[in-house]
Amino acid sequence: MSNDPDRRGPDSPPSAIPTEPPASRPQTPDTRADGRIVTLAIAPETVCFLLGRLREYDALDMAPEPAEESFPLDEEDIDQVQDQGNAYKAHPLYQELASFIGDLSVDEKVDLVTLMWLGRDNLSVADWPELHREAEEAHNARTLSYLLGTPMAADYLQEGLATLGFSCEDSAEERL
Repeated sequence: MSNDPDRRGPDSPPSAIPTEPPASRPQTPDTRADGRIVTLAIAPETVCFLLGRLREYDALDMAPEPAEESFPLDEEDIDQVQDQGNAYKAHPLYQELASFIGDLSVDEKVDLVTLMWLGRDNLSVADWPELHREAEEAHNARTLSYLLGTPMAADYLQEGLATLGFSCEDSAEERL
């Protein structure tokens, strides 16, 4: 992550609407109810911030209105679909997500994908080690497009956090 002097420090008073994501923390073990220990490279607060931004991104409505008549795609339709994709990538929220996710370490990105899979598949803490190993093997440079292309990614991340005993309920990061 960048060293932005405007970022709030850990001793700063809480704010109802954070303007910056929380700073990453070093890996620390977190014990869950079933006695298993899961080590996260990404802070739960960072995941909460990200899932709030993902929800905002999912709510964007930049799709063009469909034509009255339904015909097979022609050149104009293909151009319109490509323009729509470019509009999403040019949107400031997309740019923020791209920068934020791009600044995460490989370990944080792997944790993010593992959390999403954990929440998506309704697995338990006991499944974390194997799932994390699979996410490490599958890791590539497309984490951003994978997250943005997964319907309900924010819900899966939140459910994954809940499985590990974390909640975004009290987190101001989600209430942007």
